[in-house]
Amino acid sequence: MKRRKLTNRPLCLGDLIVAVSSYSDSQEETAATVADLLASGQVRLMTNGRQVRARVR
Repeated sequence: MKRRKLTNRPLCLGDLIVAVSSYSDSQEETAATVADLLASGQVRLMTNGRQVRARVR
């Protein structure tokens, strides 16, 4: 997967998936990358300004 410039603006989960899928080769790679980003804490989910925990199984 290619490395690109990072953004600090808030994105919805759908935006994250679209951004990752534009650089990945398959749906499986997209799902694995998004799951890894959530599990590692590099990406945080928020709702109404409050951080929520993402469970990755």
